[in-house]
Amino acid sequence: MRPILVKGHERALTMIKYNKEGDLLFTVSKDHHPSVWYADNGEHIGTYHGHTGAVWCVAVNESSTLLLTGSADNSARLWDVPTGNELMVFKHPAPVRAVDFALGDGHFLTALDNIMGNKPTISVYELTPNIRQSATGQSDSPTLKFIGHDGKINRALWGPLNKTIVTCSDDASVRVWDAATGEQIHKIHAHRDKVTDIQYAWDASFLVTASKDGSAKLIDMDSFEIVKSYECDRPLNSAHISPLRECPYVIVGGGQDAMSVTTTSSKMGKLDAVFFHLVFEDELGSVKGHFGPINTLAIAPHGRSFASGGEDGYVRIHHFDPSYFTAEEEAFNPAFLQPPAEK
Repeated sequence: MRPILVKGHERALTMIKYNKEGDLLFTVSKDHHPSVWYADNGEHIGTYHGHTGAVWCVAVNESSTLLLTGSADNSARLWDVPTGNELMVFKHPAPVRAVDFALGDGHFLTALDNIMGNKPTISVYELTPNIRQSATGQSDSPTLKFIGHDGKINRALWGPLNKTIVTCSDDASVRVWDAATGEQIHKIHAHRDKVTDIQYAWDASFLVTASKDGSAKLIDMDSFEIVKSYECDRPLNSAHISPLRECPYVIVGGGQDAMSVTTTSSKMGKLDAVFFHLVFEDELGSVKGHFGPINTLAIAPHGRSFASGGEDGYVRIHHFDPSYFTAEEEAFNPAFLQPPAEK
């Protein structure tokens, strides 16, 4: 499995995101310039110009026509994917740390940092259907705002059928909110340190978390109970679940921040992406390559490839070899264990 190295950013990657079909890969970094690439070969398609600060987050709608980004310049920006045109700027009182489109593209959300005394706020905006043709009639004011976390919000996602919103924060909690009222439904204490990432399984029945405490957790979203735990020997920045039922794995990535590394730290050099069996929690293997911590991971919706973005400014796209998908079958199917026929 040879990676495709994509070098299009001058500074550290902050988030990468596949579109629904898995043929496009969107990347954002601290260099102010969101970019889009062909996910198959890493060819650069274009760059979206407008932000004046580090871009922390990105989301793309289901039809791959609208792109939403959040930045340290205290704005969320809406873009037309095919043309690269900036459609709308949504100003905020603090850096925007998380964005996400609702199912059906009728709404989107933003979540804020708690810097300079600002409270980490989640805002919901209504999106007009013809926003690509004209921004006239599109309000830049949220229809709902609510507060609850005690620390910076690192990720915010819409729940199934847009009924809930799920967030994670530096306050070490994962919280579930009523999307209509902003009321807190449940608070999940899954970690001892900052929760850096949350991602749904393909059917949204489970949620995987990543934390600076060096673990990833699998949460049942019906009972809100932790059902699996994946222990790593480094702080984690990202975690994802494979969408393939025949290959049930979780991939995690992270590493010790440069400012936190000491010459005696046992966590030095732990910069690879690690695979765990989804059910048995066993470590299956790892993929090396980055020269710094892995800041973000994404598995393609078809499950045949994954990408990682690092502090080194590189995106690495990995396409699984065909043998990867038959390895488990070969290990357990007696047909593969038959002795060779005698000549």
